[in-house]
Amino acid sequence: MVLAKIVWVDDEIESLQSQKIFLENKGYEVQTFTNGFDAIDYVKENVVDVVLLDETMPGITGLETLAKIKEINAQIPVVLITKNETENLMDEAIGSQITDYLIKPVRPNQVLLSLKKIIDNRRLVAEKTTSAYQQQFRNLFMALNSNPDFNEWMDIYKKLVYWELGLQKSDSPEMQEVLQTQKGEANTEFFKFISRNYASWLKDKGSKAPVMSHTLMREKILPHVEKGTSTFLILIDNLRFDQWKTIQPIFAESFRIMEEDTFYSILPTATHYARNAIFAGMLPIEIEKRYPTQWKNDDEEGGKNLFEEEFFQSQLKILGITNLRFSYTKVLNNQAGLELVNNIHNLLVNDLNIIVYNFVDMLSHARTEMEVLKELAGDETSYRSITASWFEHSPLHQALKKVADKNIKLILTTDHGSVRVKTPAKVIGDKQTTTNLRYKHGRNLNYNPKEVLAFRDPREGGLPVPTVNSSYIFAGEDTFLCYPNNYNHYVNYYRNTFQHGGVSLEEMIVPVIKMVSK
Repeated sequence: MVLAKIVWVDDEIESLQSQKIFLENKGYEVQTFTNGFDAIDYVKENVVDVVLLDETMPGITGLETLAKIKEINAQIPVVLITKNETENLMDEAIGSQITDYLIKPVRPNQVLLSLKKIIDNRRLVAEKTTSAYQQQFRNLFMALNSNPDFNEWMDIYKKLVYWELGLQKSDSPEMQEVLQTQKGEANTEFFKFISRNYASWLKDKGSKAPVMSHTLMREKILPHVEKGTSTFLILIDNLRFDQWKTIQPIFAESFRIMEEDTFYSILPTATHYARNAIFAGMLPIEIEKRYPTQWKNDDEEGGKNLFEEEFFQSQLKILGITNLRFSYTKVLNNQAGLELVNNIHNLLVNDLNIIVYNFVDMLSHARTEMEVLKELAGDETSYRSITASWFEHSPLHQALKKVADKNIKLILTTDHGSVRVKTPAKVIGDKQTTTNLRYKHGRNLNYNPKEVLAFRDPREGGLPVPTVNSSYIFAGEDTFLCYPNNYNHYVNYYRNTFQHGGVSLEEMIVPVIKMVSK
């Protein structure tokens, strides 16, 4: 079986016959040429997997040959072989999209290693990842069953994301299925953990509680803001940790990642609650008490996140921070994004620039409503992919690139994540019961207590009491809450959509990333 078809171009190819035979014995088919013209003609007419290309040849140089080959097929990997180690040649070669380069004289094993990197890299990485996960499976299983605390849960979730992204590249659907089963078991245990501990976290002001939405500013963000250095706080609504890992390489092109951390979103894991808590530095029950006219419950008319800047100003006063110069920008559409691109240099005079960017949340909601997006973001892998594609081409990325050469700090975070729901659960309530799929509040709710985390007294969950006898319930794992009337229609409509508001690793353990300009 031929592993790959190689074209080797060198004006002294006769002296390389032993290397050609070595590669053929390893299973490669090698076609040789003494000049670039013949190689270009061959590539036009034949399937080629890799080109090995001498840099100095009479008639047409290696770099000129490279340019012609890339015109024919930009995807063909080209390995430049050269005696010349000058930096400007390397820059030109890399800029011309070579895949690898080797310095003469080359040994047979050097060429073989380069070919393996190019041709077998995906297969070898996939096999290694699958094998490594098999070894780690037991460690993760033991961690899940050793009564982890909130720090250990964050570590478990990061490891699950690491393996999920790794196995995504493998051709092993069996191992991917094993991981998804393990992730499901983890969410089952996490739901029990949150059910046992959440209410006590809200009472505890010390080390027994994790950093949560209402303590995020105080604990994780404001301590890093300093006079003389402009800090940009980017809050991308509804950004999960795995989505962060997918866009991380794009950030890494311009910024040095200093700390990759996580915190816990409060319940409900929904914008109205979690993001207001971040900016106010308070739980929803405290916000409603302090700002009765600005706070609006789910069933009330009007925008639910209209006062974030005002809440943040108040939090600064409570913390005794009086001389912080800050800006607040909310981007809800593409036009606002383009305005941010044009204005970002003017923000450098501030100590802190808060930018709330609402795209991923719109994506998850639009995916539920639009058939075309159900195709484009049909599962976890494609959901991550479409997030990366959005960010790479977004006004936000353009804006950040414009200030990447300045001495700035960058903090990326979110308010909550989302989970793909699969399992319906029936809930009965009166007409005032809210319509959310991952949490509900209302009077006289009827539900299976094993399927939800319930706060009969909302105050125990740090939540307002909308009406007398109101209670809150939160779905766990991949459950979504449906009414009995027209039940099958709603089950089929919402199954496999991305929702938020409830209790899952994906919704509650979310990123806060610290970066600096390179």
